[in-house]
Amino acid sequence: MEPAFLVTAFATLFVVIDPIGLTPIFIALTQGADARHRRAVALRACIIAALILLLFTFFGEAVLGFIGISMPAFRIAGGILLFLTALDMLFERRSKRREDKAGEEESLPDPSVFPIAIPLIAGPGAIATMILLTGQTASGLEMAAVLGVMVAVLLVVLTLFLSAGMIERALGHTGIVVVTRLLGMLLAALSVQFVIDGLRNIGALV
Repeated sequence: MEPAFLVTAFATLFVVIDPIGLTPIFIALTQGADARHRRAVALRACIIAALILLLFTFFGEAVLGFIGISMPAFRIAGGILLFLTALDMLFERRSKRREDKAGEEESLPDPSVFPIAIPLIAGPGAIATMILLTGQTASGLEMAAVLGVMVAVLLVVLTLFLSAGMIERALGHTGIVVVTRLLGMLLAALSVQFVIDGLRNIGALV
């Protein structure tokens, strides 16, 4: 396998997952959590995302095909669920729930599975990218190289997530509120784009 392919694979997966863009979203979704809880969410999200991407790396579209789900349908469903999260961020529903359950350790929000691991990290784009990259491999060594690229990108994601506390302190409370609203709008737009892409892929839109 040529080094150029690995560089291209890393760049493609990095752009699709977008660790830099995910970091402020992670901050908004874990706003108010202490450092220990935030670390746990970051680690859990990255591990779950890695397992999901590994699953699709080895089994690909057969997993979705087995239960009768197409990739466009998966993308549309992810978009709808992401839109609901965006509404929570825009209208402070998450903050209100935290205030109502203040002091309850178990009531801390855990967005590690949804929406951080799915669909933000291991979304339709990342899954499709892994299927495409592994489809270009011809040996076990090349497959291991692609998996190494995936792990490297996820380590970048984890590193940025673990730096969330410093970024949050730099922004301050007002900055976090502004960023949360802005990201809520961006997440809503992203979720709609997921749906549009899914509909376009099944021929419903031109």
